[in-house]
Amino acid sequence: MEHNYLEQEVIAAKTDEQALNALVENHKQWILRCASEAAHRYITESDDEWSVALLAFLAAVRGYDTEKGSFRGFAGVVIRRRIVDYIRVEGRRAPEVAVTPGAFDGELEEEEAAGVNLEVQSRVATESMAADADLGARTREEIMEIQATLQRYGFSFFDLTECSPKAEKTKRQCAYAVLSLTGNPVMLNQLRHTRMLPMKELIDLSGVPRKTLDRYRRYIIAAAEILSGDYPILSAYLDYVRKV
Repeated sequence: MEHNYLEQEVIAAKTDEQALNALVENHKQWILRCASEAAHRYITESDDEWSVALLAFLAAVRGYDTEKGSFRGFAGVVIRRRIVDYIRVEGRRAPEVAVTPGAFDGELEEEEAAGVNLEVQSRVATESMAADADLGARTREEIMEIQATLQRYGFSFFDLTECSPKAEKTKRQCAYAVLSLTGNPVMLNQLRHTRMLPMKELIDLSGVPRKTLDRYRRYIIAAAEILSGDYPILSAYLDYVRKV
């Protein structure tokens, strides 16, 4: 009965912003728990993973229907996949630590080896935390910068969760449009000057139908600005565009 009520709340939240806000508020701790499990470390609302998990939760709300089973089961899968993808894209690896070669050859006495292990673990943990903090700061900087750029087009960076293509065919079409824009300085300058997609030129060059360009306008503009700008972290999320 509880599950049925939750699923009804989710369906209502698809079209009711107040219901969506309430749903998020009631599930904050659950979202954080899912993110922590996927990241294998404790996640708080000050971590970048919280933003990733929250956006994944919102995407799960939009993509949910009762045929997919329980909402929490569905949303949990979406959140965990997004967190794992985020960590993989960022390439978070503990830096190498130089230690005595004997530590790997069994040549150290037991107490000495234990001391080395503790030193290695301590240094790896410290350096990993510093790397994570630096990565988080740079990610936030990039988001703030692209947010300022996209506001000139009349939309927000966070709107992209609602207007990103899902089907593979549509993703390819959007990628063709983005590549056509970024590969043509004249069209890119026209876009930035008029704040509108150069439809005729873009249709001719990319072969993408006008209907698709209209529907995914915000996504195409954002992707073009990110890939043609200085956004190395955000650009990593758009690697598939370069590979079409």
